[in-house]
Amino acid sequence: MKKFLIFGPIILLLFSAPLLMANGLNLNGLGARAVAMGGAFVGLADDYSAVYWNPAGIALVKNKTLGVSGELIMPTAEYEFTAGGLRLIDAQAKSNTYPAGIIAYYHPINEKLVAGIGVYTPSGIGAEWDGSDFVLLPQSRAYKLKSFLGSISLAPSVAYQISDAVSLGASLNINYGFFNLSRWAGGTILMVPPFYIDFGQYEEESSGWGIGATFGALVKPSDMFSLGVTFRTPVKVNMSGEATISNFPALGLSDQSDFDREVTYPMWIAGGMAFRPIENLTFTLDAQFTNWAALDELETDFTDSFWQLVMANTAADVMELKWENATQVRFGAEYILNQVALRAGFYMDPTPAPDETMNVLIPSFDFNGITAGIGYRMNGLHVDGCLEYLMGKERNVALNMVNQQPGIYNLSVLTAGVSVSYNW
Repeated sequence: MKKFLIFGPIILLLFSAPLLMANGLNLNGLGARAVAMGGAFVGLADDYSAVYWNPAGIALVKNKTLGVSGELIMPTAEYEFTAGGLRLIDAQAKSNTYPAGIIAYYHPINEKLVAGIGVYTPSGIGAEWDGSDFVLLPQSRAYKLKSFLGSISLAPSVAYQISDAVSLGASLNINYGFFNLSRWAGGTILMVPPFYIDFGQYEEESSGWGIGATFGALVKPSDMFSLGVTFRTPVKVNMSGEATISNFPALGLSDQSDFDREVTYPMWIAGGMAFRPIENLTFTLDAQFTNWAALDELETDFTDSFWQLVMANTAADVMELKWENATQVRFGAEYILNQVALRAGFYMDPTPAPDETMNVLIPSFDFNGITAGIGYRMNGLHVDGCLEYLMGKERNVALNMVNQQPGIYNLSVLTAGVSVSYNW
């Protein structure tokens, strides 16, 4: 069998990478207060969401504290493919809603030492399209086009206040990832006799575990100013699952094979500052770096020996990502008026993905994010709400020998969240 390149917008969507936390996939923040402040929270980290942003902030907790936040992610995606002046595909993704959130509990051991545990979703999103919009020869019929990916992190944590000005914290990150994918499997051409075979529907379900850690430091020389830094280690997640290709029996192959795939969650380093020029007004600024270049390519190891041979011959067992490192810049503000807090933020989130790795199931964009929110405090009870709107810059991927799926891409994401916390 020879690799058969099809010039169209569905050129062998290679085995899409699970749980990469790419922009467009990652949750750009957790906790309604932090999200409302543009995710610029590493240098502040003074509420229950500190386990995610900067575990050193846990040391500032002086009472037992329980907090929970839930967000709904609502992406709107469009895709268009034109060739020879003809618009061959004009598709809009189905309007799905994806949940995310965080829950954390902190327990002071003494005046300086605080222990805690958090559970949160560091990444997760998906896409679903009407397969009939993507039918082009030699694809024989409409196939399901859907992805859903996510991860959950369990993070036991500890933080210690070295002095009135300096705190250190650490979390153990026990990550569980899952990924479901439905797409066209592509096809191949047999040389003797020459005819084309449509592989049919591809379905994949996989999950896996990985362990890493997060370390943080927070320096607060005065009530007006604080600095924070967070380092999250890379994590290797060993994914295992089952894949099916509907038309493989026509080649004398099984329609099912188990597989393994190692995926690395990239390293994340963030630095931030918080400045309080007057008592009730706080400004925050973060720079957050992600080592996306570590995700150069992903290899899938199929258990079935015939699957392994066919996938190797069609180059479908290795996915080249060619991602580049990226740095987000974030700004936030909070103004407290009696028991009400008003918040707003803005951030820039550049894409790590080049044109040739774009596809409709896992898109990646340059984003500008606008955030806003409101909070209410009464004794130990805090209730917060947030809205986040991500504006993706249109991507026009040209048709050539390299592109995986050329066309015009657009994506925007609306997120709404509510959190409740209580300390006693």
